[in-house]
Amino acid sequence: MPVFSLMLSIILAANGATATAEAEASTGPDRPIVGAIRWDAWHGDASSVGLTVEQTLAPKHWHYRLPFFGKVVGENAVEARGHTQEIVDQEIAYAADAGLDYWAFVIYPPEEALSLGLRLYLSSAHKHRINFCLDLQGGWEGRDGMKAWPERIERYLRLFREPTYQTVLDGRPLVYLYSVEGLVGPGRFETWEEARAAFDQLREATVQAGMPTPYIVAQGWSPDTLKEQAERLGLDAIGAYASSAGEKAATYAQLAAHTERWWDAFKATGMPVVPLVTAGWDMRPRVETPVPWVEGGDIEQYYEAPTPEELGAHLGKAIAWCREHPDAAEAQAILIYAWNEFDEGGWICPTLSEGTARLDAIRDALRAAESASAR
Repeated sequence: MPVFSLMLSIILAANGATATAEAEASTGPDRPIVGAIRWDAWHGDASSVGLTVEQTLAPKHWHYRLPFFGKVVGENAVEARGHTQEIVDQEIAYAADAGLDYWAFVIYPPEEALSLGLRLYLSSAHKHRINFCLDLQGGWEGRDGMKAWPERIERYLRLFREPTYQTVLDGRPLVYLYSVEGLVGPGRFETWEEARAAFDQLREATVQAGMPTPYIVAQGWSPDTLKEQAERLGLDAIGAYASSAGEKAATYAQLAAHTERWWDAFKATGMPVVPLVTAGWDMRPRVETPVPWVEGGDIEQYYEAPTPEELGAHLGKAIAWCREHPDAAEAQAILIYAWNEFDEGGWICPTLSEGTARLDAIRDALRAAESASAR
């Protein structure tokens, strides 16, 4: 029996061929679901990545970006270590109180320290307050090609079965995939046809395990490229992980306007869309203190941080866009960049300097949307 078929048989035997997905989407009162990306590098000496991102925020002029659990330990030294159950439980409370529906966790191999955030979420007694989904990365998902794929499918099916897994469109597990081009290359899937076969296997395994097929959203920077990639892989929709038009010392209003134009550009491809809401883009900490995973950078290329009111208004426009374009926004889902991209310039997680101001604005925007729909 082929390895994939054997793996699938084991899963079905253990869970029952008629098992159904436990996860249900939390849609709130007649509005699109709103989620935020989590990139859980904030774990200090648990990995070299954790130490690196602490160094990017170490200069005094970046201390205002420190999350609520951060510490200033010297004039140019900080700690930002959120990898405890207590802190993740507090993050859940903050997100749920603001009305967020889900987190999209950037997915790494389970043994990586970058998976600590997901593990602590799953072990939380409070996880029922906010759903979660996967944000896959092409480079990681393609690694070792088809040989590694059965183990990945087994992991993702387990996560799809979690009672708090976010679904859309009558129970379809919501999945994001960014850096799609990273799927194919040396040491990864050999061809796009092989990558397509891998995602076909994921879809088939999900259905055979008694759940609706996943709703997979390609994320990138070019609408036309995203459409091509989505069609190659049989994906369902397109969107973005983050947004920037490459402007220099620009305002947040300019960034928001660019992102809002993107929604229409994505729609113009004919593909369904999950619109992105941006909380900013300012990588200057990573330009001053280079990180191994980013090449180069222009210290003048950034956008000013949003006021909470600007951020709330931008989210309100995304909600209105979903309502005005129900065919394009078929999943009625929105994704915010980001919960905790502090050194990259996009965050809504409370900070030492702002407290919950950004989440308060998001809560107000969501309540306004709910009130409008009730009238």
